[in-house]
Amino acid sequence: MENEIELIEGCRAGKDSARKELYTLYSKQMLAVCYRYTGDVDAAHDVLHDGFVKIFTHFTFRGECALSTWVTKVMVTQSIDYLRRMQRFSRLVMSEENLLDVPDDAGFTEVGNHLSEEELMSFVAELPDGCRTVFNLYVFEEKSHKEIAKLLHIKEHSSTSQLYRAKCLLIKRIKEYADNERK
Repeated sequence: MENEIELIEGCRAGKDSARKELYTLYSKQMLAVCYRYTGDVDAAHDVLHDGFVKIFTHFTFRGECALSTWVTKVMVTQSIDYLRRMQRFSRLVMSEENLLDVPDDAGFTEVGNHLSEEELMSFVAELPDGCRTVFNLYVFEEKSHKEIAKLLHIKEHSSTSQLYRAKCLLIKRIKEYADNERK
């Protein structure tokens, strides 16, 4: 592209060459931004990918600031969203009330708090369909049980039960993982 205006117009038009140039121009710098927020290389790559997908899907740049500032803002927002999802996940699964049935074992909590997003998501992917759907809606989309019940055409109590079952299965899975890590 000749200049930034052409780059912006190309991205708005959905031109692959403009998207590729935008990615090439900012990806290394934005990976560093994502890493600063997440503190994890794999998570930073995931956030970077999600951020560029969002940019390319909804190119909402209006020219009120520099393009680099806008791209940075998108990546910071994606990073914060990631941290919020992971914090919600940890609070839900790793809270003391949920760990009451788990034998007092420092290794479990230590490992559970240091699992990568990829590992946590693989455990979530192992959940039965109903549990996984409710868990994802509740944790990652921050839907209430009432909203989930309406979306899935189930009773609110069923949503609550599925979430409880998902938490129990995840705790069991994390405990197995912690036991294997200590061996």
